[in-house]
Amino acid sequence: MTNNIILEAKSLTRRFGGLVAVNNVSFTVNQHEIFGLIGPNGAGKTTLFNLITAFIPLSSGELRYQGGNISQLRPHQIAGLGIARTFQNIRLFGELSALENVITVRSLIFEV
Repeated sequence: MTNNIILEAKSLTRRFGGLVAVNNVSFTVNQHEIFGLIGPNGAGKTTLFNLITAFIPLSSGELRYQGGNISQLRPHQIAGLGIARTFQNIRLFGELSALENVITVRSLIFEV
C-alpha cells in the first residue's frame, strides 16, 4: 500500500506576544493512518488543534491538506473540507459503555 499524505504540518508556530505556545511543529498524516497527539498539560495540544482548524491563525508555518495549502482559510472553510475538532466531554452518552460511545461517534464520522 502506498502512503498518501492527507495532512501535512510544516513548521507550525503560534506566538501570543512573548509566549511561544506552539514552536516549529511538523508532522504528516497519511491516508488510512490513525495519528495521535499526546503531551502534558500546557504543552500546546489544544493550541495546535486550534491552528489546524483555523480557530486561531498561524504566526508562521504552513498547513497542507491533500496537497493544497490551507494555511489562510477561515474556520468554516476548513470545516467544509471535513477537518473539525470536538471538545472534551467525559460522558458523551452516559447510558452507553466507553466502547459503545466510540462506536457511535465513529459511525457518525464516517456516515457524513
